Amino acid sequence: QMLPPAIIFVVAALLAFATGTSWGTFGILIPICVAVFPAAAPLRVISISACMAGAVCGDHISPISDTTIMASAGAACKHVHHVSSQLPYALTVASVAFLTFIVAGFTQGMGVVPCAIISWVTGITLLTIVLLFLKKKVAAGH
Repeated sequence: QMLPPAIIFVVAALLAFATGTSWGTFGILIPICVAVFPAAAPLRVISISACMAGAVCGDHISPISDTTIMASAGAACKHVHHVSSQLPYALTVASVAFLTFIVAGFTQGMGVVPCAIISWVTGITLLTIVLLFLKKKVAAGH
């Protein structure tokens, strides 16, 4: 039972990317998460969180999402350029979130609050490491 949150995150991201809607993804996957995990299980809260995070991520990078289309129109740039410029940022954070949901799966037996704190600290730490690595890589290239 360690990997379901990470799997739900990926499925939600792919579904939202394919459909261009985070709310539609919520409507499809949240009832499934609620039905699969018992009410008292910390995994229910974690799975719903993974569903929502993945859906928002997939919607953000989807070229057919209404918000993505409006953002590129509002910025007066080519839609393809806007989508491709968002991918590195969103996929970097999505990778960290995926790893954080794996940690949440491993720590879910401790309860919701300790699991959330450990996962949050892990995510912040991983994101800091990634950003420092990218900063060093960019500095070396210039």
